[in-house]
Amino acid sequence: MTEQTYIISGLQDVPAVAEALATTIAEKELRIVTFDGEMGAGKTTLIRSMVAALGADGSDGANSPSFAIANDYGRTPQGLNVFHFDLYRLESAAEAMDIGFEDYLDDPSNICLIEWPDRAEELLPADGVLRVRIELLPDRTRRLTVGD
Repeated sequence: MTEQTYIISGLQDVPAVAEALATTIAEKELRIVTFDGEMGAGKTTLIRSMVAALGADGSDGANSPSFAIANDYGRTPQGLNVFHFDLYRLESAAEAMDIGFEDYLDDPSNICLIEWPDRAEELLPADGVLRVRIELLPDRTRRLTVGD
């Protein structure tokens, strides 16, 4: 996949970017999306909008699963389960394995949206992962770099 860049000037820009990412996921039949960025960069805000763009039936309650590690947002109209993982509190891939992280990744009926993927990088497949990097710029806009 060719790397794409998006600039988000404010919250009003997030739904359009989320729609574009949801389209990419559908067209390329991707099931794993990682989100890298510093604390406060907007990862959870983008994921909340993506859950809605994917049409998951639990999108109304989309929030960060920081303490629960994982949230289940139900199914998309295509019958895919949408899960949101916030791995920030994990200290190792072994801890991710303890919660069955690999089972979620391996199930082709799941879409896994993953914050702080570096905490379990070695468990992610080498291919088929859409990687989103969010940078907070000095003018408070965000630059998203999307690729595989």
